Amino acid sequence: MSLQPLKACTVRGPQSCRIMAPTKKGVLERLDAGEIVVGDGGFVFALEKRGYVKAGPWTPEAAAEHPEAVRQLHREFLRAGSNVMQTFTFYASDDKLENRGNKVTFTGAQINEAACDLAREVANEGDALVAGGVSQTPSYLSCKSEKEVKATFKKQLDVFIKKNVDFLIAEYFEHVEEAVWAVEVLKETGKPVAASLCIGPEGDMHGVSPGECAVRLVKAGAQIVGVNCHFDPMTCVKTVKMMKEGVEKAGLKAHYMSQPLAYHTPDCNCQGFIDLPEFPFGLEPRILTRWDMHKYAREAYNAGIRYIGGCCGFEPYHIRAVSEELAHERGFLPAASEKHGSWGAGLEMHTKPWVRARARCEYWENLKPASGRPQCPSMSVPDGWGVTKGHNDLLQQKEATSQDQLKKLFDRSKSH
Repeated sequence: MSLQPLKACTVRGPQSCRIMAPTKKGVLERLDAGEIVVGDGGFVFALEKRGYVKAGPWTPEAAAEHPEAVRQLHREFLRAGSNVMQTFTFYASDDKLENRGNKVTFTGAQINEAACDLAREVANEGDALVAGGVSQTPSYLSCKSEKEVKATFKKQLDVFIKKNVDFLIAEYFEHVEEAVWAVEVLKETGKPVAASLCIGPEGDMHGVSPGECAVRLVKAGAQIVGVNCHFDPMTCVKTVKMMKEGVEKAGLKAHYMSQPLAYHTPDCNCQGFIDLPEFPFGLEPRILTRWDMHKYAREAYNAGIRYIGGCCGFEPYHIRAVSEELAHERGFLPAASEKHGSWGAGLEMHTKPWVRARARCEYWENLKPASGRPQCPSMSVPDGWGVTKGHNDLLQQKEATSQDQLKKLFDRSKSH
């Protein structure tokens, strides 16, 4: 394979890198050795845009209904440089699959098994590990007991053990209490456990600080801690720094991970992008460019974060940008870089001279993209309803949301 060498722009990046990957090792072996682990991206958002996931429930039945779509997305992330294939099991707990009138033709076990098989198939095509993931549950929001919530995690865990995933992730938790319960269940397997909360610098939805959240997760048995989703990359890196400080102050040790949104969220409140009026169908003007991702990768690396990936909004080209930024440290470029000259070098072949003039990193590093929307504000006002676990508005139900329930929500929304 041939590839143009990386363009020298700053001290980062070698003049040339091999397109290959190191020998496959476990996630803790890699992190203990100081290696960078690159995660993948946001499957539910990516597959919703492709027509395989329904916004609202955000459940992953596509793993069983349309395995070819999930397999292809795994392959694209692998080609972009990911060395973790996270099972497409987000919100695949039975209580979520059956929530508010959501009807699926497959059981939770069938979906989880299909997701594990797809992740393993693609992981075996490269130097990737398989991570089985569990996420927050409607049962917790509905104030079910610790025993009941843990039983929900255990159902998914049984599949992960059967399919022998390489490690486990408890991700997308708004409340550290529930995340701790998840970690306690996952650690019983003896497999490495990562735990990431969807929180920002203000902490979890009950006001527990990022540092204290991290300490609780490490004490529960998580060897890797961090954040995912809800906030943009720089906010997530800031939050993980706070977690790292808390862990070190407590005299504990951990590895750190960051899998943020691919959206700019400077106007978010403590609950993140879910409260933005653009969520989920009008977020495109906020999308980060590949050059923004270079900055994120470098910032995360400099903060001591070694598990670097993405969540909602991340597409394979974003992960390719992360991989290219860290090519010097990793010692290789991803296969997808065959079709991407570093810092726009491929534009040297463009027919228009003014476009050829953009074939340099200084141009892209300093670009301030326009939205092309003259009437749009630069910021939004988040919906701040101020409800979280324990509030009646969050009680879950199997029946579909009624028109009367919707009318009350519409009326309330008008008053905010």
